[in-house]
Amino acid sequence: MNTPSTELRRQLQAARAAVHNDYHDPEHALPLLEQEARLVDAFLVERWQEQEMDSATTLIAVGGYGRGQLFPCSDIDLLILLPDTPAQATLEQVEHFIGLLWDLGLEVGHSVRTHAECLTEASRDITVQTTLLETRLLAGNGEAYAALVTAVFQQLNPASFFEAKLLEQQQRYDRHQGSINRLEPNVKEAPGGLRDLHMVLWLARACKLGQDWNSLHKAGMLTGQEMRKLKRAEQMLCSFRIALHLVAKRREDRILFDFQNTLAKRFGYEDTTASRASEQLMAVYYLSARIVAQLQPLLIQSLRKHLYGEAPIAPRVLNDRFIARGHLLEIAHPDVYEQTPSAILETFLTLQQHPELTTIGASTLRALWHARPHINATFRRDPANKALFMQIVRQSFGTTRVMRRMNQYGVLGRYIPAFGKIVGRMQHDLFHVYTVDEHILMVLRNLRRFATPAFNHEYPACSQLIETFPRPEVLYLGALFHDIGKGRGGDHSQLGKVDAREFCENHGLPSEDTDMVAWLVEHHLTMSSVAQKQDVYDPNTIANFAELVGDERHLIALYLLTVADIRGTSPKVWNGWKAKLLEDLFRATRRYLTGATLTANDAMDERREESLRLMRLHGLRDDAHQPLWKTLDPVYFLRHDASEIAWHGRILWGRFDKAEVVVRARPTEGGAGLQVLVYCPDQPDLFARICGFFERSGYTIFDAKIYTTLKGYALDSFYVDIADGRDTEYRYLIGYIEFELAQLIQRVTPLPEPINGRLSRALKHFPLPPQVLLREDDKHKLHILTLIAGDRPGLLSRIARVLSVHSVTIHSAKIMTLGERAEDTFTISGHALADPKSLVRLETDLLETLRL
Repeated sequence: MNTPSTELRRQLQAARAAVHNDYHDPEHALPLLEQEARLVDAFLVERWQEQEMDSATTLIAVGGYGRGQLFPCSDIDLLILLPDTPAQATLEQVEHFIGLLWDLGLEVGHSVRTHAECLTEASRDITVQTTLLETRLLAGNGEAYAALVTAVFQQLNPASFFEAKLLEQQQRYDRHQGSINRLEPNVKEAPGGLRDLHMVLWLARACKLGQDWNSLHKAGMLTGQEMRKLKRAEQMLCSFRIALHLVAKRREDRILFDFQNTLAKRFGYEDTTASRASEQLMAVYYLSARIVAQLQPLLIQSLRKHLYGEAPIAPRVLNDRFIARGHLLEIAHPDVYEQTPSAILETFLTLQQHPELTTIGASTLRALWHARPHINATFRRDPANKALFMQIVRQSFGTTRVMRRMNQYGVLGRYIPAFGKIVGRMQHDLFHVYTVDEHILMVLRNLRRFATPAFNHEYPACSQLIETFPRPEVLYLGALFHDIGKGRGGDHSQLGKVDAREFCENHGLPSEDTDMVAWLVEHHLTMSSVAQKQDVYDPNTIANFAELVGDERHLIALYLLTVADIRGTSPKVWNGWKAKLLEDLFRATRRYLTGATLTANDAMDERREESLRLMRLHGLRDDAHQPLWKTLDPVYFLRHDASEIAWHGRILWGRFDKAEVVVRARPTEGGAGLQVLVYCPDQPDLFARICGFFERSGYTIFDAKIYTTLKGYALDSFYVDIADGRDTEYRYLIGYIEFELAQLIQRVTPLPEPINGRLSRALKHFPLPPQVLLREDDKHKLHILTLIAGDRPGLLSRIARVLSVHSVTIHSAKIMTLGERAEDTFTISGHALADPKSLVRLETDLLETLRL
């Protein structure tokens, strides 16, 4: 009598759970996969036999399951091979069998085809063809299975398959931005992941070289050491994927922040003073992925050589150490690196000097990989090697490409030991999406793009500046060292400054350039901070910043590095508004440094004149501005640029003394969002009310200028980011904001409760301790309040409520959001700031709000 399906399901779940229980040791990863596959094999075969399936049909394991491996929550890939003319009863049997498997709780990925249909689909779809390379007979007609395997390999064109899989890999890499060092990597699909290993084995099968690493070792494709490292990397990647499935209780291949702490605990890691448990865990992942990324290209090239044979191209001698064979760079003889260790660096310089060479030959890659131990203290002290490295930095072509390769092959971290310490280092600052080493190389890439004519259209101003910048290698070294001090405790800018100075002095840079590189590393965050936290239209801000940079060359260098740095953190951090703030700060400071120094009065007069010119262009009378301007003090003209002043003048002409609420919006310069003007008689909680409106509407405030006229009117400007907004949609959004916000302010109803936005995954698992920093401004008239916390919906209106409760007046707000991290700066005043007890209560309430 057949066992009921509910009991079968329970038995299978219990058996699989027994396999999973207490899995913690990566050494058991591959045995677990094989054990689970065997368990499911037996279960399927038993069900197949119980159903008394047609003897002409065949049950075949394919894909990953066909390899004899089954991850805890992966699909069970099956092919049911039918006879050429299946009877209706057979088809009904198959349908019932598949339904039974689903009823039993199995996630089945199945196909039902005849022999001919399999071959037809394989000829059309490379994925199907790949699946049919990895098969195992489970039950049924063995002769039909053998015939299918033979036919699949007879139909397979190894060369076409090879090229198709390479294209498929490139497309996959593009989806993952070609980086193994993202903070939430996909252990299966990302570069350096399991799919890279699978691809090598697929190609080996297609070339009839076997189906495992031992076979490739016997075929001369891998040395013993390489095979052991690759097996270890595969084991670690499999262990990550197994643990992910077990922790997530579903098929999940991304090492998300949600799981990193749990995985670290599962594998026995604990927090230390130097690093979090999750950081230690991810360092193991990045090391494994890096080994795969180092060895997989070597294997691909070896397979290509096996498939196509030695290219019938005569070698071209480049020098005593290197030859070119087509697009390949190769060493002239096997002992080049042993006899001349400096050739390690010369390899990368040669690639730069010969752009036609796009790849390093397999034998050269292997020799280079094994020669890395030569890069030691003696190697680093050698003047010839120092000169070679600086030549690499100074080349006009290929610097980013070879630096990435030097990092991938472990050369860069050995040559610069401080760099080696940040390879694979996590960044839980909530706005970087790359490891430290990957971020550094992204910043270097951005600087190189500024200097490449093909990319001049991206940032014309930066491209123009770098084109005339003498000795741009100081910029590239600044990029290479700007975050190199992270993870050591203390101020990474100061630690990196020391490393940068030592490196430059050891490499013979002129003292002027050495000082600049060290200065850039020390101040690489300063310009971004000034632009986003201070008023870039205030002459005092410009004067102070100009005093820091000292001269135009330092200003240009810091501006270029800052733009490249912000753009290299995350695609979400850079936007048009930040670009405008930085550019405005740069241009004003450059003008100051080149002698066009303006006093505050001169700056105001200049802005007034430009504002009047712009208003006349819109048809306003020469005296139209006077009634409004009589209600504005000098602070207004210092905080707003000419374009804003003219816009305000046009909007408020004839209505500046009315009791109505005026709300107007327009796209910001560069289309980074909307600028919203609010003008009305001042009222309590106005700032909190406006913030709440934008938060409930799903808009993010990234800057605000709060001003009260001499007649007691609020004249506030808000700059809001419209998620996924497009120019064609702005007109609808503008109408909505102008009407709804005006109605809200006009009603003066009690403040609604702030929205309770959910914490992001990153903040939930890696919380950011809130900070409240309060100091007097330089003139001792106002106070500067800086708040640092994890960003979330409703945060700004909550802050505004606290300030309102304590009768604190907001004069300006600089809202800086870096990914999940909020760093907001307010210029404030109020009696509570002068009383120590009231001040403590204010700070306590702010901290409590930031923690919610």
